[in-house]
Formats: sequence, C-alpha cells, structure tokens
Amino acid sequence: MDGSAGATGPTGAAAESPADSSAGLPTGFPADIHTWSAGRIAASVQAGELRAVDVVRAHLARIERLNPQLEAFRVIRREQALAEASAVDAHAERATLPLAGVPVAIKDNVEVAGEMTGNGSGAGSSEPATVDHPVVVRLRAAGAVVVGVTNVPELCLTPMSDSVHGVPRNPWKLARTPGGSSGGSAAAVAAGLVPLAHGNDGLGSIRIPAACCGLVGIKPGSGVVPPSIDATPVWDGLSDHGPLATTVQDAALCLSVMGADSSLATLDSPERLRVGLSLRQTQVGLPIDRRYTAATTAVSVVLESCGHTVSAHRGRYPSWQGTGALRSWFSFAWSGSRPLEHARLDKRTRRMAAVGRILEALHADGARARAKWRSGAADAFFGDFDVLLLPALAQPAPSSARWGQRGLLRNTYTCLRVASLLSPWNLAGWPAMSVPAGVDEQGMPIGVQLVARPGGERLLLSLAAQLESARPWQRQAPGWD
Repeated sequence: MDGSAGATGPTGAAAESPADSSAGLPTGFPADIHTWSAGRIAASVQAGELRAVDVVRAHLARIERLNPQLEAFRVIRREQALAEASAVDAHAERATLPLAGVPVAIKDNVEVAGEMTGNGSGAGSSEPATVDHPVVVRLRAAGAVVVGVTNVPELCLTPMSDSVHGVPRNPWKLARTPGGSSGGSAAAVAAGLVPLAHGNDGLGSIRIPAACCGLVGIKPGSGVVPPSIDATPVWDGLSDHGPLATTVQDAALCLSVMGADSSLATLDSPERLRVGLSLRQTQVGLPIDRRYTAATTAVSVVLESCGHTVSAHRGRYPSWQGTGALRSWFSFAWSGSRPLEHARLDKRTRRMAAVGRILEALHADGARARAKWRSGAADAFFGDFDVLLLPALAQPAPSSARWGQRGLLRNTYTCLRVASLLSPWNLAGWPAMSVPAGVDEQGMPIGVQLVARPGGERLLLSLAAQLESARPWQRQAPGWD
C-alpha cells in the first residue's frame, strides 16, 4: 500500500468508472464545479441557475474517478444521491434551503438510513441503519445531498484513518495519512470530491485531519450539535459533530445547519480581542515541531495587524490532564469494543481495549481528570484571554499505512507525538477549530488551533474569517484538476 511513497497529487491515470455519472451534463455546465464553495453551489441551485442533479452528477463522476487513489469513501451512494438531488430540484421551497444541492460526505460512525454504519471495523453488524442520525437529518432538510460515507480508523480511535475498509491517502502527498479519525472526510474535501464533509471530534478528530489536509475544521462546544440518535453523550461527552470545509464561511454555514442555529452563519469582524499565544506541549517529552511554532507565531503577527492584542500565554498544562486524556482514550477503546467480536478487531484495537479494561477495573479510567479539568481547571489555565492560539499538530502527519495491524506501543507513541495538543478542549467541552497557516518545505499544510470558552463558536469563526481575509490560503490540494 506504500507504492506511491513520495508522490504529490495523482500519480497516474485515474481508474475509469464503470458508469460515468457525468454523462448527460448540460452544455455550458461549469467544468470547475469541484472548486466552487458550498455557499456558491447552494446559491446557484436556489436561483435555478444550476440543477442539483447536475451538480451531484458531476461530483459523483469525480468521486468515481479519483476515489480509487484516495480511498476516501467506503460507500458511494450513486443512485440514492441522484434521487435525493432530483427531490431538491422539485422542492417547493428550494430557494430557502441553505445547502440546496450541495454534495456532502458523512463520516462512517453515524447512521445514514439504508447504509451499514461500519465505524472502521469488520467486527460489527452489517445491518443497514433504519433512520438517519440527527446531523444527517438536518443536512438533508437543508437541501444537502449525501453522496457517500467516508473511511475512518477502527472505532475512530486514532489520527490515522486506515481500516479493513481502506487506507485513505492525503491529497497533498499520497504517502501521508489525511489524519483521523475524520480522515476520509478530509481527503474528500481537500481533493474537491465534495465541498463539505461531516466529521466528529472526541480527542481531535476534526482538527487533526483539517490540519493535515489544509482545511477549516471546527469542533463546537458540548451540546451545540446533537451527539446521537437518542441524545446519549458519546465518549462521556467529549465527542462533538462539526464540518470540514475549504472556507470559513462554508464551515460556518454547515455548522449553522448541524446546530440548528442560523446565527452561526453570520460572521462579523470581531472587536479587539485578547489573544493568548501558547507554544507549550501538554506533556514533557512531546516536542512541538519548530515549523509549527513558527507558523503559529506568524499567525499571531497577522492577528496583531488586524487590531487584536496578542500576548504570550504562560500557563502550563497540569500533568494529570495529559495522563487523564491518555487513560480516557484507552477506556473508550474498551467501552466501544465491548459489544463487538474481539477476534475480528484490529490488533491495535484489541490491545487498547485490554489496557482500557484494566484501567476500568482499577478505577483509573480518566473520569476524575475529565471532571476536574471541566469543573474549573480549564478555565484557570485559559486565563484572561478571549481566544487561545496554538499549533494544531505537534509533529507532521504519519505515513498512510495499515497502522491498525501494528503494535500498541508504536501506535500510542505516534498518536501522542502528533496529536497531543487537541485533547484538552475535548475534556473541557469547549469550542476549538483548526485553520490553515501555510505549507512546509515539503509542500504539506500546517494548521493552527483557535480555542474559545463555551458559546464561542461564532467568535472563533469570525476571527478565522478575518484571518482568511488577511492571509488567504490555498483551498484544495494541488494537482487534482
């Protein structure tokens, strides 16, 4: 699976689709539709300038042509998506649908009616879901069209998205992972297969792939988006649903639909903010790559030029916070694997579950650390700032490989080195997002993280939009036209 090591963008002729979904597109249909923002697509469909069915047909053709290289999708919903798009075109109130005709991808750990929810595993049920997850319900009601289900790592446990269903690759460099656990979704957006994708984030799983793939990804605070069909918190309330997009406005539009709060889509230039620049690691022995600290510092200069006050954040993460996140991670592996046939799980998942079972028996599953951080320690750490600015990743994205069949120690070390800066804000239940901040000398994206207190989703999006205006980024990975 590593035959394309070192390649950037497509490495050869794309696989031919057995049935070309682009057949029948009208004369003059925009050939660059895959570069359009979700907002632009929706406005064109609302006005009747484009038909949703043609927009979806064009995106399906691109998915069918490029997915064999990227392995972003586990399921491509060709016939169902075209039928859904036709229903949007016939909708009596199409002009009011905020995501009219916008193709979206759904992460493979929430229910899509008629599809099996794989959760990256071959050990679960193969029965299709009978109802949609609330997030899918809201996206469909807004006029979005579900074109497919994206690949994730088993039980969505790691920042690498390989599983028995596929090994997603990063469109910026095929030898690298697109991150995880929303890696398939991120790869799909970064390569222009869809303008928007659903993700969720329990210990960084939206922000990690956003940073790996040069995207905007926001994890809202607890309770903004319904966690599950029956409103049961996922991962003890640490996991929240959010969008992956190429622009801040698209992310805001999608989150406004997911959270049923139209005000989130209206962004204003924020007043003068107190921004804390934090360049500390969460735990000793986990260094931050100097390129990422430099990129974060450069963003702080841009924010200062926008009129904000940036000061060094000198707080130190308490040691128990990092170990509590680690213990929580293993305990979630154990709780998530309990109903499954363990013999069919990946090697890594079995080992993680075994550790989690021991931690639970010892009453050392991280619950007390989570409660302590959420009940006041996070607020004390945050200090007097309105927003924290810090690196998203601590180290570059790992290789795209079958990590699930590798050993526990190697996986744990890699995950901690790359993704340790994100978990504090899951434990706190606070909103946080990743925003593009340039590329490194190898042409790979760099992301920075913005964090706010509860209720600060619109503040973060508005600040990110200001940053995007001041220093625009490349919206999609190069070489996929």
